[in-house]
Amino acid sequence: MLATERTSAAAIERALAAIDGQQQVILANRVSRGALEGRVAQAQAQVDLARINLANTVIRAPRDGQISEASVRVGQYAQAGTQLMFLVPEQLWVVANFKETQTSRMRLGQLASFTVDALDDARLTGRIEELAPATGSEFSVLRPDNASGNFTKIVQRIPIRIRIDPEQPLARRLRPGMSVVARVDTSGTASPKEVAP
Repeated sequence: MLATERTSAAAIERALAAIDGQQQVILANRVSRGALEGRVAQAQAQVDLARINLANTVIRAPRDGQISEASVRVGQYAQAGTQLMFLVPEQLWVVANFKETQTSRMRLGQLASFTVDALDDARLTGRIEELAPATGSEFSVLRPDNASGNFTKIVQRIPIRIRIDPEQPLARRLRPGMSVVARVDTSGTASPKEVAP
């Protein structure tokens, strides 16, 4: 029986040593896991930084439109505030410069029509969207100055912005800078919902 007890005691010692060894393995794995989790967090931070850097390579337009006169090239660095291209918006409009004497009865929302020279004088319609707050000469680079005391009265022109009515097939052929002849129907008044507050 003594031999059996010794064998059993030795087996218990071996089992306890194995448990001790496994606990050391568990402890080492925990330390190793912590190091691995740190490496995973570092790799995730690098991925996040790469995503930010990639997002910084994309320039988004403030609205939909068609690019015109792009002066930027692939690989070129761009500074904030640098003009890279022109964007022609999808929603086009007409700016007609009417004599100030013609604008007394014009109101927001009134029906307007215009013919386009480049489209064989095709007639399109729209509505007054904005009456400029000043004459065109007030915004010119060299404003007229009457410092000499001589005064010559010249009828000024006021820019009127006309929103083009949708669903006109020829409107898709309009391009910025085209010449038009505009008319405004001042006999009627604008609908209240057309008038800006």
